Amino acid sequence: MSKTTLAIIAGFSAAAGSAATAAILASRSQRKENPTPTSSAGTVPTPTSPLPPSAASLPTPLRKDLIPPVNPTGVFQYGFPGPINDLRPNLSTTSAFDRRTRNPYWVAEHITPASLLANNADRRHSYFVEDESVPEKFRAKLHDYFRSGYDRGHQVPAADAKWSQDAMDQTFLLTNMCPQVGDGFNRDYWAHFEDFCRRLTNHYPSVRIVTGPLYLPKKDHEDGKWRVSYEVIGNPPNVAVPTHFYKVIFAEDGKTGGDVSMGAFVLPNARIDNEKPLESFEVPVEAIERASGLEFASKLPMLRRKRLCEQIKCSLLVREYGERQKNLLGEAPQKRGTGLPY
Repeated sequence: MSKTTLAIIAGFSAAAGSAATAAILASRSQRKENPTPTSSAGTVPTPTSPLPPSAASLPTPLRKDLIPPVNPTGVFQYGFPGPINDLRPNLSTTSAFDRRTRNPYWVAEHITPASLLANNADRRHSYFVEDESVPEKFRAKLHDYFRSGYDRGHQVPAADAKWSQDAMDQTFLLTNMCPQVGDGFNRDYWAHFEDFCRRLTNHYPSVRIVTGPLYLPKKDHEDGKWRVSYEVIGNPPNVAVPTHFYKVIFAEDGKTGGDVSMGAFVLPNARIDNEKPLESFEVPVEAIERASGLEFASKLPMLRRKRLCEQIKCSLLVREYGERQKNLLGEAPQKRGTGLPY
């Protein structure tokens, strides 16, 4: 990621976002987009876990006439060092887990009008649990969060999985959690943002969302250098506290080969005033890709892409925390204004 772009994203805060967004969006026209491969409509690729490379997959030596006297790949006989991403497909989520930070790299979900109208689960029957599919030494633990000062912040919210108790239960796995600031963020602005994503289904028949943490640098005011610094919670220290969170949204029009309205947002893991415009946190998806090392739309042609906040008004509908919790405890959702006028 270029220093300028990274600085802009790292500079996002509850107090300063609009100017940064304007600057980074202005840079879009200066970038040339690389052509992207197309895929057949409706085809969903099946993700696979990374495998140890074989000798056949290794690059060909520059000098074919040189026979190396050593074999570095021989270390694989003792085990493949990694990285291993612990790909985890569940009923309501699919995720890849980062063993180093004990947080997910990303968690993907799919919501539709029908899935959100279903009311077959009760949050009171769900409990936070450690994910035993991750080896114990790399796992986030329940006691890591105890008296940490941070919430166990859902990446895919429980409210998006009310169509099944099992589906909702799986959103409480710690592989779907990151440490989040509670008051002013997880229980406030972030929750309103999640509600915004759900309300998109009032206008789109299919919405896919990828959510995850970022660890962005901050400029040292004393020497002017950029450094990545984040807290680690647990005793012993085990789980990294992200500096920021992202969401990449794909709002599909439901047509084969149809348009996809994309929105990409980066929010600081900090208190945010509910009056802060959501659009002030909008960034190009390429900025999140550079910061995270991930790719989100390499198979989506540019001709099919629309900017979400140009198709609808990206604004929050602020509701009190108690009212949101009431809806999660099994009550059927009521029809309400979308706050998303065309």
